[in-house]
Amino acid sequence: MGDAASGNEIQQFLTFLLGENVYAFEVSHVREILEVIPITRVPRTPEYLRGVINNRGSVIPVLDVKQKFGMGKTGKGLNTCIIVAELMLGNDALTVGVLSDSVQEVVELDAGQIQPPPKVGAGEGAEFLMGIGKKDDRFIMIMDINHLFNAQELSVVQSSGAL
Repeated sequence: MGDAASGNEIQQFLTFLLGENVYAFEVSHVREILEVIPITRVPRTPEYLRGVINNRGSVIPVLDVKQKFGMGKTGKGLNTCIIVAELMLGNDALTVGVLSDSVQEVVELDAGQIQPPPKVGAGEGAEFLMGIGKKDDRFIMIMDINHLFNAQELSVVQSSGAL
């Protein structure tokens, strides 16, 4: 828990696995977690856009972050799920589904447990990271969902009719 005297702000993150690595989104962006349901492929979209699902009457694009990162395609396993999250594209809030190998838990981290993302090469490669947290001797790659997909990528999704 946070120490009021130190002024450290506690943040909550939903952790999930992509392969063997632990990633996280801020809890405030997560809307729900779904079991994998049939995904309808949308023609002429990037491979990491696995398709769309119908969630209570809403069409939601499902993105495979693992595939976007070049870590292989997320397969359907016992714990595979879709994290439904909200991101901002300019002034518009967009709801997307993100495939994960499994959802872990909600963790609380204070500012002292989060380091800035590493600079890779000319500062590239970590633009989607808010930081790296450490909990119980494990690193947690904290993603900035608003920078996970750039405007050009999301406009392809929008123009496909998926959004």
